Amino acid sequence: MGRRFDCSDAEQKAEGLNEATAAVRRGELVVLPTDTVYGIGADAFTQSAVTALLEAKGRGREMPPPVLVGTVRAANALVEDLGPYGQDLIDAFWPGPLTIVCKANRALSWDLGDTKGTVALRMPLHPIALDLLKETGPMAVSSANRSGSPAATTAQEAEDQLGESVAVYLDAGPTNDNTPSTILDLTTAVPRLLRAGAIPVEKLRGIVGYVATDG
Repeated sequence: MGRRFDCSDAEQKAEGLNEATAAVRRGELVVLPTDTVYGIGADAFTQSAVTALLEAKGRGREMPPPVLVGTVRAANALVEDLGPYGQDLIDAFWPGPLTIVCKANRALSWDLGDTKGTVALRMPLHPIALDLLKETGPMAVSSANRSGSPAATTAQEAEDQLGESVAVYLDAGPTNDNTPSTILDLTTAVPRLLRAGAIPVEKLRGIVGYVATDG
C-alpha cells in the first residue's frame, strides 16, 4: 500500500520527501504536487520505472512522459542544444507551466518510450516538487491519472485512480490550477505550439516572435 504524507505538517513533509527520494532511487513510483496538477513520477533513467509509470497510467510507449527538472543546469544536460529560443523561454517562464520539446542528448542512456530523439522538459513552480527533484535528479512525470480520466488535482484523486501502483503520495492539498502546461516544440525552425495551456501564445510570441499553431 502506498504511503501518504501530509506536506502541510513539517515533520511529515520532511519524512515524505525522504521516503519519496528513496522510492525513486529504488525505481518505484511517487505522486507529487506540481503548479498545474498532481503528477506521477519515476526516475527518468530507470527504464523499468518508466515502463511501470506508463502501465500505471494505462499508456503505451507511443506517449512518452515529459521530464521534470529541479535546475536549469539539469535541463541543459539532457538536450543537444536549446536552439535559438530555449534559453530566453526558460529565463521568462521557468519555473512555471511551460514545457519545451528539444532534441535529446544522444549520449544519454535512457528510454522514455517512442520519443523520436526528443525530450519534453519543464521546471515546475512548486516547492515540494522542486525539493524532490533537487534530490532525485530528472524525473519522468505525467499527470497522476489513468489515461482518459480527469487529471488529479488532489492526492486523494490520484490515489483513487492509481492505488497501490504508487509507493509514496506527497499530499500538498488541492492544486491551485488544473490548467495544463503549455507545450512548445523547439525542434523545428519555427517554434510550434503542441498544446495550449497556462501560458498564452501571445506571451510566447513576446519572446520568440512567431509561433506556429495548427489553428
